[in-house]
Amino acid sequence: MCAGRFSLLDGEALHELLPLALEREVGVVAAAVYNSGLLASVRPRSDATYNYLPAPPELIERATQVARVAEAHGVTLPELALAYVLRHPAVISVVVGARGRTQVKQNVDRYATPVPEIVWRQLDDAGLIQEFDQ
Repeated sequence: MCAGRFSLLDGEALHELLPLALEREVGVVAAAVYNSGLLASVRPRSDATYNYLPAPPELIERATQVARVAEAHGVTLPELALAYVLRHPAVISVVVGARGRTQVKQNVDRYATPVPEIVWRQLDDAGLIQEFDQ
């Protein structure tokens, strides 16, 4: 399980953990893909948290830019947060939190939402995400 080190905003696991998992044929479960709240809303809130602390303004701005690209293609920031980690060939599952039935349904709906390939290209071209081989 990789908690919080592989998300739209944090690609730390891309450098060592995920390549090693692929090499050893080990599946990775990605957890905390909403980075403790910053990526859980359609648009990041000014009081959002990141890794359980107040999110730095530059990360709020970066998440807002990602959200704008997503919205231009009919998807949301939380949908991207789930889809991004699931695109990696080492990731076999995602763990997300949920408070009650509504959030469980919301997470299932987010998981089922297809993300157009152009979104990933635009985010990569803008330097907003770390792209990887699929």
